[in-house]
Amino acid sequence: MEEFYRGFAQRARDLAVNADPFTKRRLLDLAQRYDLKSRPGAPGGRTLPPSRATPPTALFSGSGEA
Repeated sequence: MEEFYRGFAQRARDLAVNADPFTKRRLLDLAQRYDLKSRPGAPGGRTLPPSRATPPTALFSGSGEA
């Protein structure tokens, strides 16, 4: 999996070479994020999504009538 993200990071850098300034900045930022994901145990790796404040079942526990 690390090799996968390293490849994507390099591809983003390659595209950034000929991009306009705005796109170049976005591509380089993306490459940096892929670099973080390519390192095993790095904080930028896989994480769980944030927990919900309200469980989904509590949102729809009413009678169902409008």
